[in-house]
Amino acid sequence: MPVFVSRSNHRRTRWKHWSAAGVLALGLCQSLLAQTATDAPASRSLTEWLTRMHEASRQRAYTGTLVVSSASTMSASRIWHICDGTQQMERVETLTGAPRSTIRHNNDVITFAPDHKVAWVDRRESLGVFPELLRTPSNILPDFYGVREGSPERVAGHLADVVDILPRDSLRFGYRIWSEKKTGLVVKLQTLGEQGAVLEQVAFSELQLDAPVRMDKLKKMMGDTKGYEVHRQVLRKTTAEAEGWRLKETVPGFQSMSCHTRETETSSAPGQAPMQWVFSDGLASVSLFVEPFDPRRHGNEGAAVTGATHSVTRRIGNHWVTVLGEVPLGTVRRFAMALERLR
Repeated sequence: MPVFVSRSNHRRTRWKHWSAAGVLALGLCQSLLAQTATDAPASRSLTEWLTRMHEASRQRAYTGTLVVSSASTMSASRIWHICDGTQQMERVETLTGAPRSTIRHNNDVITFAPDHKVAWVDRRESLGVFPELLRTPSNILPDFYGVREGSPERVAGHLADVVDILPRDSLRFGYRIWSEKKTGLVVKLQTLGEQGAVLEQVAFSELQLDAPVRMDKLKKMMGDTKGYEVHRQVLRKTTAEAEGWRLKETVPGFQSMSCHTRETETSSAPGQAPMQWVFSDGLASVSLFVEPFDPRRHGNEGAAVTGATHSVTRRIGNHWVTVLGEVPLGTVRRFAMALERLR
């Protein structure tokens, strides 16, 4: 596992939160597309569409096969999801790549790696599709995104409404979303870049709604760690200021969602423990990872892209910073250059 809360955790905080407790945030960042956001009246407001999708991803019982494609790569997982009104459980089993099984009960998550007989336990506060949606003021969303409705289409045998979520500036991507007509469950999502280019796509190839998923069976599987070496992340809630960091200028629309450090035996002083600071505009999210600089592990500063995910690394004094998000490169760079040490 990576040094901190795992950088893969950032990527799970969205559309893989549709899959793994549910990812999302991305789009049409060209002004021409943004201008069409209000061309035709929508049957639901932007907030109504997003809330409907988010709640459906949390409340529905379903099983299905989810396929994720990005550039030349493709992966697939099998998903079982159940909610009894107060509790949610979900199991995600990889069908490609290294075998992995992730089970979530509300905020508690365990991931099994059967090949190595290792399991990782952690906590994730956000649930559902667009996990930060309900934690940001909904009245600011229309300032940064518009909505446009298309004609219904079938996905995995289900009729779905097609909705474009269109960015109003170049700081964020947009989305094309297929929302199952009766329930609102997201059955397909595309992250679109310039001129509507598909950067990433997640879709059910097979889906059974109201499936007979048994919560007691999932709970039993979650607790069965016999024969596994179990690793537990020890996370501490904090603030960036308490750790000696701040943004010297804000990035429009993005608000601080959470900040955690990972406890270690050798780095208990403020600013020394590895830190993850998460920002979101309600749809897109960006994570800032800060850790002590280590010349044996940290190379040259630079930028990288995988599908819709951009990252920038830079050294600030004795610290190494990685900024990662499903947003345009320019947005990631703004976060990276705005971060500064207080002491």
